[in-house]
Amino acid sequence: MVKILHFADAHIDLANFGRHDPQTNLPLRTLDFLRSLDEIVNTAIEERVDLVLFAGDAFKDRNPSPTFQREWGKRMMRLSRAGIPTLLLVGNHDMTPAIGRAHALDAFETLEVPHIYVIDQPKLLLPNDLGGLPLQIMALPWLSRSRLIAALNLSPTDMKKIDEAIEQRLRLIFEEWFHQLDPALPTIFTAHATVEGAKYGAERSVMLGNDLVLNLSLLRHPRFDYVALGHIHLAQDLNAGSHPPIIYPGSIERVDFGEAEDEKFFVLAEIERGKTSVHWHKLANVRPFLDLRCRVDEAASVMPRILSTLPPAEQLQDAIVRLIVEYPAEVGLVIDEQILRSMTANSFEFHLVRRPLLSSRARLPDDLLISNLTPQELLKLYLQATHSQPEEIDDLLSLAAEIFTGDRESDT
Repeated sequence: MVKILHFADAHIDLANFGRHDPQTNLPLRTLDFLRSLDEIVNTAIEERVDLVLFAGDAFKDRNPSPTFQREWGKRMMRLSRAGIPTLLLVGNHDMTPAIGRAHALDAFETLEVPHIYVIDQPKLLLPNDLGGLPLQIMALPWLSRSRLIAALNLSPTDMKKIDEAIEQRLRLIFEEWFHQLDPALPTIFTAHATVEGAKYGAERSVMLGNDLVLNLSLLRHPRFDYVALGHIHLAQDLNAGSHPPIIYPGSIERVDFGEAEDEKFFVLAEIERGKTSVHWHKLANVRPFLDLRCRVDEAASVMPRILSTLPPAEQLQDAIVRLIVEYPAEVGLVIDEQILRSMTANSFEFHLVRRPLLSSRARLPDDLLISNLTPQELLKLYLQATHSQPEEIDDLLSLAAEIFTGDRESDT
């Protein structure tokens, strides 16, 4: 039996919110990510795992600052000094698209850090490659679709044929690796990739592009005893209740409000040939995100309605809060942002998003056409339809007249 710890998508420098810590000068959000990473490393050492498997994306991009490289390196060196074999898969955020350029994890391979294995090319690792560990690993780092198209001499005009050709090539690679495996030893397949049938978290718009999608049937092969994935931030088992477990552990911290409801995990797995037990470990100190929404319909109820949307003070404590308020455009001045910021003063960060609603569209009288109206007349109709105040309309029309006149003079 081999005991492994599997985690992915650390993104330790993805500090989208908050201030800097005055002592370390690191973003406080980076300290959140590092706190989760410390919990993972501490567990690996305390549980005496046989292998740590990181399934890609240590940073937010391929050019992390030396400070963030140092912080990641500190944690990896703890694993190295503890004698724990640690496999670092290169993810899309770690990888450079330029051939010959170093990726974000290259230093560990260049310096030959003991017990650290960096995987930046498809590779089969046998026991001799893992210090004698009775385990076999088929590893697939991030594969760029454009590089695969070039390598296979494919035309980029037919994406369906491209995907079929790439899948066929992967199946041939798998078959070649299967012939080299010891049937008595457990086998892990690991990849930083999108897998068919996976549920996307809200990071899709930020983290995912035109991905190569692996066919789920490839990963359900009976030769696999555990499939360790990275790239998708939502924790999930794509083969729940069956063998092998096909697991995305998810990211180690919430990245944005799209992940507000997501719990964050890493995985401990005990792997034997034909049998694997999986233990999900919920990360203990993940910062809460609160995504609040409120809609009001009349001025008299604006502030009471908004304030009733806020949770108790203890839930706001140290949370990253977004409050989206939809309201009729004419009552926007009633919203007292100062009161809202006072009520959320104990939060880590508060964002108020105003969304005025336009209750009607400007419509022309039946006997008029747009071509019969001047730009000033069209603008006046629009301002009246959006319920602007009369004095505001007069001021805006005066300003518009100066702009229109200036444009005509410029044309002349």
